[in-house]
Amino acid sequence: MKILIVTQYFWPENFKINELAVELTAAGHQVTVLTGKPNYPNGKFFHGYSFLKSKTEQYHNITIKRVPLFPRGKNSSAKLILNYLSFAVFASILAPFYCRGKFDNIFVFEPSPVTVGIPAVFLKKLKKCKLFFWVQDLWPESLIATGATKSPKVIHLFNKLTTWIYKNCDKVLIQCEGFRSSIQAKNVPARKIKYFPNWADKIYKPYAGQALSFIPVLFPAGFNILFAGNLGVAQSLGTIVQAAIYLRDHTNINFVILGDGRQKKWLKSKIAAHDLKNIHLMGRHPAETMPYYFAMADALLVTLKKEPIFSITIPSKIQAYLACGKPIIGALDGYGANLINESNAGYSSPAEDAEPLAQNILKCAQLTTEQRNNLGNNAQLYSSTHFDRDKLISILISWMQLEV
Repeated sequence: MKILIVTQYFWPENFKINELAVELTAAGHQVTVLTGKPNYPNGKFFHGYSFLKSKTEQYHNITIKRVPLFPRGKNSSAKLILNYLSFAVFASILAPFYCRGKFDNIFVFEPSPVTVGIPAVFLKKLKKCKLFFWVQDLWPESLIATGATKSPKVIHLFNKLTTWIYKNCDKVLIQCEGFRSSIQAKNVPARKIKYFPNWADKIYKPYAGQALSFIPVLFPAGFNILFAGNLGVAQSLGTIVQAAIYLRDHTNINFVILGDGRQKKWLKSKIAAHDLKNIHLMGRHPAETMPYYFAMADALLVTLKKEPIFSITIPSKIQAYLACGKPIIGALDGYGANLINESNAGYSSPAEDAEPLAQNILKCAQLTTEQRNNLGNNAQLYSSTHFDRDKLISILISWMQLEV
């Protein structure tokens, strides 16, 4: 098959779509990627890229066509909006010239913004081929939950846009079953909606002690619970701060935080204000080193805000945590919490409730090494059973090969 992937983010940015594109190519399909100039997460163009400089690249036999966009900047809502809109506009205008020839399928990766679907719909009509839309974030619900806007007019506009995009899709793929009712409410027939969960990238697996020599940063002595990923509003970092305050007298328990994001400055200020010696900010590190850091930790942490949208989603980091075979402690609601409990991989507590989170961390710290290893083994087994990458990609290929 000839497959066109439309995504605002692609290699060298680190997103799930990179591995999917590589695996589709390895399976014998011809893959072209229409994307933007890489600028995530630092907010400025990667070395060698600029707004005007045209870029056609090859990556693992994948042809990459890059359109101009404005970089997202740092902590600027105006620049972020411009970033989203510029990709949608330039991709819509330039795609017919950049992506010539016939395609069997167009596949859209949508972790936000939903505007990535606009050029894809235009291309579907031009190429007369099938359109698959992989929903990672629900819109406009994500806008509301993160506080990006409270304007009824803006929310109504994006609701209309999202409905229009879904209407023009042949299949809408959902990463969590909790998305189904929201998408059906936008007049999408049940037959068009398919459950297609995230998986852990192949770099994520357990590592023994000898592998840890790769890591230049030493963790503090004691029980270390690690949070990795974006430091944003959705992650409810205040819950972590409050849990650290509850546990500050347990000097053997440390919170290790790897990552960067719009809330990092706020987090630093809270750590300083409360003089929290038990939170250690270790910055952002390459994705390929994450499994080694996970292996150094005693448990892995996931937190989310208390919002209806976050109770019906599964943070992709949970799949990575499971695959690495470590106990998981979560402060979140709904499907994410259910996944931790169903896998018997750790402990969950309600979103934004710091006291039970602190109690679960203390409980995990008091387990024997063998008991924590058992939780980790449960995590890895659940991952291989429910989130096997090869099996999921084979299912996707079979959907693409069917007549819609």
